[in-house]
Amino acid sequence: MQVALITVGDELLSGDTVNTNANWLAGRLAERGARVDRILSLPDDRAVIADHVREYADGFDAVIVTGGIGGTPDDVTMEAVADAFDRGLASTETTRAAVEERLAEIRERVPNRDLAVDTEAEAAIPTGARPLLNEAGLAPGCVLENVYVMPGIPGELKSMFDGVAEEFSGDRTSRFLYTVEPEANIIPALREAMERFDVVVGCYPDREKRHNRLKITATDAETVEDASEWLLANVNASETPVARDWGGEE
Repeated sequence: MQVALITVGDELLSGDTVNTNANWLAGRLAERGARVDRILSLPDDRAVIADHVREYADGFDAVIVTGGIGGTPDDVTMEAVADAFDRGLASTETTRAAVEERLAEIRERVPNRDLAVDTEAEAAIPTGARPLLNEAGLAPGCVLENVYVMPGIPGELKSMFDGVAEEFSGDRTSRFLYTVEPEANIIPALREAMERFDVVVGCYPDREKRHNRLKITATDAETVEDASEWLLANVNASETPVARDWGGEE
């Protein structure tokens, strides 16, 4: 399964907010064997979001869009996704009831405060979309064809993704090895492993931990195991992190 991630928000592009959502989603999808082929951050621009959602919906098995849902003026993601599929926006009985229930909970928790929330607007999703209720927040997400729209607030995103995680799968599997050998010294062995076993081997230097992390990936667990065992025998590598003083070398 090939997945594209679109994270929406001017705050991501200005550096005001760290894009932890993309990292978290990529990790959860990889655990399920799915392959993330694109991660794209976009501004709060309705037309720009719609164009990319339309393009990615055609090019990937699934698209996850996070951020920009809610009631503030810069929350234009729902409208943009609706535009991408030529749909309108409307609340449903399910989303309206969920928003009203959450508002009642908030009023009970924070009494004597008037909440000026337009329930219909807050509960609106593209017509024909499947609602994804926001158990940790207010505005619902949705699924429209192969596009999943979710909140940008990390806690809300994680809660909502957990509810649909089973819908993402794939046959990619990986194993990690660790070596203190400088990267330049192991390039021939990494190339040979890739050619011999038809795997992808990524090498990721970690100066703080003073080792190189090797990630062996393929679509068959036995192939990954064979390639890993070959690397363990032909590179000064181990299955657990090790460290040494690199002396300035990579």
